[in-house]
Amino acid sequence: MLYLAVRMAGHRITALLAVACAVLGGAALITGTGVMAESGFRSQLPAGRLAGAQVVVSTEQSFSSGPDLPIAFTERGTVPAELVDELAQLPGVTAAVGDIGFPAALVDADGRVVPTEDPRTAGHGWSSTKLIVDAKVDGSAPSGTGEVALDSATAATAGVRVGDHVKVVAAGRDAAAYRVTALVDAPDAGILFADPTAVRLSGRADGERAGTVDLVALRTEPGTEASVAAAAREKIQDTGKKTAAGKDTETAAPLIVSTGSERGDIASPGAGAARSLLILLASSLAGIIMLVIGFVMASALAVSIGGQRRDLALMRAVGATPKQIRRLAAGQASIIAAVAVVPGVGLGYLLAGQFRRMLVDREVIPETLPLTFSPLPALATVLLLGLAVQVSARSAAWRTSRMPATEAVAESRSEPRTPSKTRARCGVLLIVAATTLSVVPLVSRTVLGATATSMAGIIGAIGLALAGPALVRGIGEAAGRRLRPGVSAPTWLAVSNIRGYALRISGVVSALAMAVVFVLTYTLAQTTVMSATAQDTRTGTLAQQRLTAPGLGGLPSGTLAAVTRTSGVEAAAPVGDTTVIRQYKQFGDPVVEAASAKILTPAASDVLDLGVRDGSLAGLTGDTVAVSTEVARSPGSGLGSRITLVLGDGTRVSPKVVAVYDRGLGFGPLALSHDLAEGHTTAGLDQSVLVRTDGTEAAQRALTALAAARPGLALEPTDTGSGDSLSDAPPTVWINLALIVVLLGYLLLSIANKLVATTAQRQGEIATLRLNGTTPRQILAMMRREAAVIGAAALTTGLLLSAIPLALLSIGFLDRPWPAGPVWLLPAVALTVICTAFVTVELPTRQALRTAPAHALSARE
Repeated sequence: MLYLAVRMAGHRITALLAVACAVLGGAALITGTGVMAESGFRSQLPAGRLAGAQVVVSTEQSFSSGPDLPIAFTERGTVPAELVDELAQLPGVTAAVGDIGFPAALVDADGRVVPTEDPRTAGHGWSSTKLIVDAKVDGSAPSGTGEVALDSATAATAGVRVGDHVKVVAAGRDAAAYRVTALVDAPDAGILFADPTAVRLSGRADGERAGTVDLVALRTEPGTEASVAAAAREKIQDTGKKTAAGKDTETAAPLIVSTGSERGDIASPGAGAARSLLILLASSLAGIIMLVIGFVMASALAVSIGGQRRDLALMRAVGATPKQIRRLAAGQASIIAAVAVVPGVGLGYLLAGQFRRMLVDREVIPETLPLTFSPLPALATVLLLGLAVQVSARSAAWRTSRMPATEAVAESRSEPRTPSKTRARCGVLLIVAATTLSVVPLVSRTVLGATATSMAGIIGAIGLALAGPALVRGIGEAAGRRLRPGVSAPTWLAVSNIRGYALRISGVVSALAMAVVFVLTYTLAQTTVMSATAQDTRTGTLAQQRLTAPGLGGLPSGTLAAVTRTSGVEAAAPVGDTTVIRQYKQFGDPVVEAASAKILTPAASDVLDLGVRDGSLAGLTGDTVAVSTEVARSPGSGLGSRITLVLGDGTRVSPKVVAVYDRGLGFGPLALSHDLAEGHTTAGLDQSVLVRTDGTEAAQRALTALAAARPGLALEPTDTGSGDSLSDAPPTVWINLALIVVLLGYLLLSIANKLVATTAQRQGEIATLRLNGTTPRQILAMMRREAAVIGAAALTTGLLLSAIPLALLSIGFLDRPWPAGPVWLLPAVALTVICTAFVTVELPTRQALRTAPAHALSARE
């Protein structure tokens, strides 16, 4: 069978080229997705500032619940400071350092803030230099409250040397003068203060975080790392009964001990969270990628094996068993797949690198997070595609292999007279299911609800592929009955082909229709959600101005009071963002999911209109939270209930719901009280202040003067644009659009190859027509009419399958039946489909007309 498979493959190069392209593109997409998923699980961050410590004690930086993937915390937790002395007494420990990170920024001579990698944690105590490997220190350690040391890169940017006096904004305080006592030549060293000064500035002497450090780093004697780590674990079990702030352990993240590559996640919690994002991205992309690849593979193999029906039927006539026929078809497909999968896998690794670069450029993941390359994605790709090829090939050959030999030979020159009713019914059921799925955005006005639109479109396109033959046959019969006497020969021939070869025509139409559906539903779903989000934000933002301090790690503590006193300001309130983990039950099963959350005060109602339906934002004090209507629908999450949350630093809380609001799409599903979030964010400062003025130019000038007088403050309007254009799109939208472009290219290439192969297989038909007197011009005209029918049918069915999901999405999100998006998208899709249909039919037809009819028929025989 292998010998026959190779011989038959050698005579079907054109048809098998479509299979090769499908396998190559599929291998690239699956491998690239696999690399991203593996990197999310196995990629290790560099230890950074903790490289000099062999053992690190910190709070756990991820949340695990049952079989679900762990969710990384985005904020830094705290450790009891008394652990530093206790751990220093362990055998094998040479140094124990309680590291503290807090907002700090250097102001140069021109009053500009010198940029640092993360100003939220740029400030440290001098003792943290013990953790730096091969640090070169020029000068002496700071010892007083007015002394500071700088890393060499920051000092060079500011033009500062040892002995100079500089201004530093630390932990929300006003800029103060310090004398530079040392320069530390090491990356990520930061701005270093005397240890007592660092404790005071960071609020660890009193307040919410009194008596805590961020982590405890231990340097050990050579060969004692494992024993020290084990002893540290025993020690923290005793200390773990209290949290860093003196609360019960039931509300605090547990303490953990990290060594080796685990230190990277502890050094940079935000970067560690990016690994979880890679897993989420890969898992969200995997479903649609596998659907598209499966569809393309099945279509390509159906064309390839369909062109060999006569050969397979003759083999049945000479005694081949049905099992042998299916094995032959699968073997032939496997040979070409084996050839194409190798370059496809290599291309997939390159594609993963490009995708990572895009994520870094869009600031979705940090530059320090590397990809992990191993043979595992390649192995998974080979297994998945091998299975897909085997199933698709055997399915395509199933009918011919099961037919009686004489009937198989008779039918090898034509298609079945009646399309399968079972196939048509399954297709209709899928289309009905897709329509039902389209209703989800009406009841769930969330990003997750909007994904149902795209899935509904793809499922509907698959349903069209199944019901297509019956539909095309019906259209052909209707067109044949309406043909007028004396119609031109090309038109009559085109209609006869549509009626007689419904399976062939529907395969091409459904493939092009899927491209239409895919582009329209995926792109317009993104732009519609983006428009609805911008609409919610615009409508709900009463403030005209926003004051931020990105270079300082947060706003100085006196900013809000200064803004309130400014002439023309009617209201001002601090607003922040964080990420929490929500735990609830759905249909009786526990659900854990990460959610973005606003940090608000009771004054937020003066600058924001969240569309409060029940309760009031005035109640956002103490242990309270406001939730969106989507969250409130969950059992036990309504007004007056207490919901279970895990804050960004791992602290478990059960706040009371004091308000339910409608504009969750624009402002997020949760809004924490400022009191609840205090002490549980990395910086511990307000991220921004929203300002509502009387609208006069005098008020604007006063705010501008306020921002200019304080280093690091930035004033910007809240309404920076419509929010509907792609230039305003968030990174996630760009990621999805990049996926659309890649998958569309794969789809169009596969469709073009399929059309070329289908047309090339009609050489015998074209030669017969020419021998019967049909002129080359008439044949070209016939094929162009068929291409026009294919293009028009694909556009029509694609638009119909997209219309209902997009209309329901638009009604649910925009209160209108049409989506938001670029006006050029539909004409561009139509032009692409029509050009693809005509070019891929015209070129093979012209090639076939160059071959003498007798030669074409003899070659086919």
